[in-house]
Amino acid sequence: MKYLEIFTVESNIALNKTCFLLVLRSPVSLETVAAGQFVSIEVKGEDERILRRPISIHDVDKTNNLLYLVVQRIGKATNRLAEIKKNDEISLVFPLGNGFAIEGEKPLLIGGGVGTAPLYLLAKEFKSRGIVPDILIGARTNEQLFLTNRYSALGNLSISTEDGSVGERGLVTQNSVLKKDFDVIYSCGPTSMMRAVADLAKKRNIKCYLSLENRMACGIGACLCCVNENKEGHNVCVCTDGPVFLSDDIKL
Repeated sequence: MKYLEIFTVESNIALNKTCFLLVLRSPVSLETVAAGQFVSIEVKGEDERILRRPISIHDVDKTNNLLYLVVQRIGKATNRLAEIKKNDEISLVFPLGNGFAIEGEKPLLIGGGVGTAPLYLLAKEFKSRGIVPDILIGARTNEQLFLTNRYSALGNLSISTEDGSVGERGLVTQNSVLKKDFDVIYSCGPTSMMRAVADLAKKRNIKCYLSLENRMACGIGACLCCVNENKEGHNVCVCTDGPVFLSDDIKL
């Protein structure tokens, strides 16, 4: 079931120079929201595009009907979102897409940049089942990291930065945590990173789920902006067939 509702802004918190955390109160239950899904936000005053903006769900408080979204400033619309204040109202279509399948006893969650955001709710889901996941976060520098204390509270956190300012120097696929044994990998981030993660998983015969970040203009499979080729050579809509896919089923 998809909903179109007006949410109220509870807070808008800057996380670093480019990312901010929106905490939104829903007028309806958020019970059906699952890790890996996303919302589509209307940006008022943005006249260049009439379509909404897709934002992955970072966290949900189902008891208090609160939705948490990590947003990165990348254009006029997201910069306008960064200006909204407590008690402002904002229109959302939710929950959209298919989320993560919760599998395995020894999961590894790998996030890069703002792609780290949806992995929090996934880690929270594992923790609720008594499974402590390994979480690997990558960024170019420590200034691009956010909410690492939240992730470390849910799992065994490892960090890679390309400049070595925090954690291990290098790419996430070079982190020493990868020497451990895992039975499933979940990843979201830049395409080049997910491609490398998928290759690594294939070599080690580990099931791997990828959350794609294609441009999802409508969120309901109508505009076909987000199509991606699968391994059979057919196009699939990331917004409706995904955004989460098995790495063996999709081409990157």
